[in-house]
Amino acid sequence: MLRKKLYVILSKGGATPEQIGAMLPQHLEYMIGLEKKGVLFASGPLTAAPGAPVGDGLTILRAANAAEARKIASKDPFVINKLRTFEVREWTLMEGSVGVTVNFSDQSIDFA
Repeated sequence: MLRKKLYVILSKGGATPEQIGAMLPQHLEYMIGLEKKGVLFASGPLTAAPGAPVGDGLTILRAANAAEARKIASKDPFVINKLRTFEVREWTLMEGSVGVTVNFSDQSIDFA
């Protein structure tokens, strides 16, 4: 078993699609920076059935503890500009196999 501690950021939307769209470039830039530092494990929007975006998101971080994960999440431009709120949950990755590489900076995708 892996027993790898990660931190899940559950973000809750409340902004209009126009507000999210205006801030999206800054949000993606922040996420790409976290990815390049090796902090970002995975991230993306959550949708309601049948796939309609609702403004909520899920991010999984590699952090030393919940306080560090909270600090990282609080610097997201969506949070700074009060377009999303969030909660932090510790997640223990026990089993499974992940072999996905997504590099937003050069638009490459590798599913290993």
